[in-house]
Amino acid sequence: MSALEPETRLAPAADAATHEDEGPSVSVLEVLAWLGESKRWIAGVTAAVAIISAIVAILLPNEYTARASMLPPVSQQQAPPAAALAALGALSGLTGSITPKTPEELYVSLLKSDSVHRALDDRFSLRKRWDIESYEQLRKTFPRYVRISSEKKSGVITVEVDDTDAQFAAQLANEHSSEITKLLARLAVSEAQQRRVFFQQQLNETKEHLIKAEQDLRAVQEKSGVIVLDKQAEALIGGAAIVRAQIAEREVQLKVLRTIATPQNPDVQRMSAELSALRAELARMESNSGSAGSAVDMPVGKLPEAGIAYVRARRELKIQETLLESMIRQYEIAKLDEAKEGPALQVVDTALPPDRKSKPERAVIVLLSTLGALFVACLVIVIRRYSQSARTQDSQRAHAWNSVLHAWRWRR
Repeated sequence: MSALEPETRLAPAADAATHEDEGPSVSVLEVLAWLGESKRWIAGVTAAVAIISAIVAILLPNEYTARASMLPPVSQQQAPPAAALAALGALSGLTGSITPKTPEELYVSLLKSDSVHRALDDRFSLRKRWDIESYEQLRKTFPRYVRISSEKKSGVITVEVDDTDAQFAAQLANEHSSEITKLLARLAVSEAQQRRVFFQQQLNETKEHLIKAEQDLRAVQEKSGVIVLDKQAEALIGGAAIVRAQIAEREVQLKVLRTIATPQNPDVQRMSAELSALRAELARMESNSGSAGSAVDMPVGKLPEAGIAYVRARRELKIQETLLESMIRQYEIAKLDEAKEGPALQVVDTALPPDRKSKPERAVIVLLSTLGALFVACLVIVIRRYSQSARTQDSQRAHAWNSVLHAWRWRR
């Protein structure tokens, strides 16, 4: 029995400690009584916050929201124009395989790009208007005033601009369509634009090669003194130039074809075979030892030594001239195809200066502030009265709290 007595004595003490940690129990009626006793203080705090929030809401400037909407190109399967396929020759069997797609998210991302932001900043001095200094801050501040979104079903892109000046908000919203049009003019988004950019690059390179070929021919003429060759050399130059031009044109066609087809594609394999055959024919025509044949088919290596340099320079010039004509033709066709696509973005609704404010919602501000103040005031009363009740029931805890408050008091 003596071994069980200490455990029996400790049980009541543990129950008492657990009861003290739980604190005093409070009923709903007691809480209502506490709130009723402090109703004047609660009402005063709530009324003060309501008045202050009303004054602040009145002093807030009115903000207006201007909206502009744009329609991107319809994303659908379209076959490339027959004229472009005819110009590409071997690509004519791929009708319907080139299918440009331009989702709405692409145009939304372009409207949110730094290029558009900086152009709008140069146009309207947005950094000065929004009181910011750097472009990094401009990128972070833009969503605060400008919202760009797209509807999933219709695909219509909406630009919303908030500003205290209704006229400025409308101008900024409308200017987005102009800036995105300028941006798309230097980007290749659609299939026709990509072909136009590709052939434009090839055209510029061909022009540079043509100028170099002319300069090389003049240098050879001044060095060798050869001005005109006989009919045999002229025929040789013309034949080799035609083969070289065909090789260059096939290389361009094969490069375009490989962007939309795999190496196992029959058209890719057929064009690779044609290119290999043309290169072999050119190598035969330029070799030093040729097979017996007509005089026109004489290889370059068997020409008189004095005219070999001139023949090669003249042939290179003729090749570049032929390539230039081909590139100009394909570039013009690509430009026509791009023009047929119409504008990249069509303006559905032009933003007009709004006649009513969109922000701030003063009634909502006052109502939420008043309800929040009422809730906080009631919570303060409940916490304060509950603490008093807990200190009253536990004298030791009350003494400890008084010591803490006295120790942290600024003036003793």
